[in-house]
Amino acid sequence: MGVNTMTEQTKNKEQEQDDILEKRQRTTERRRSIVDRRSSFDRRRGPGHRRTPERRAAEEGEMNEEQFEFLMAIDEYKRANQRPFPTWTEVLEVIRAIGYRKVAEPQALESFRKEDKQEPVSV
Repeated sequence: MGVNTMTEQTKNKEQEQDDILEKRQRTTERRRSIVDRRSSFDRRRGPGHRRTPERRAAEEGEMNEEQFEFLMAIDEYKRANQRPFPTWTEVLEVIRAIGYRKVAEPQALESFRKEDKQEPVSV
């Protein structure tokens, strides 16, 4: 009876180890799929589309003075009003509060994509 109990305990330990290995494999596969999705997201711009150096630097955390001022103003607003996600109307209030005013005619929406200039594709 003692030998059977040892055999059962050994089988249970082996089953637990198999379960752990299987979970690790699933986790590894899931992590790989997340990395794959990230890399495919980066390719969505399509061939020939590039960000401006200023935009790239800002997205990587290197902001110019104007961008930093805006970021700090939004952060201050969020803290003062306990709003983790301000509405666009609230964002406009912050923009006006730091001194921005509309002085030019509205631009066409295509002009907002000027940062994604298309480079000539060589054949």
